[in-house]
Amino acid sequence: MEIIKISTEFIKLDALLKFCGIAETGGDAKIIVQDGEVSVNGEICTQRGRKIRAGDIIRVGDIELCVKAE
Repeated sequence: MEIIKISTEFIKLDALLKFCGIAETGGDAKIIVQDGEVSVNGEICTQRGRKIRAGDIIRVGDIELCVKAE
């Protein structure tokens, strides 16, 4: 599990995927999310603008991310 630290209250899901290098562009992030490849806290999420906060767990394939506050 990879720890991702954010210094804001939240980060949008598509921005998080770009920040972590899972998606190269916003368009790539949109496709990954809309195709149902992303789960947030164990549930499939198709909202690319979903607000991700400290404590959330994101999974894309074999990659698992844990978001922590800085």
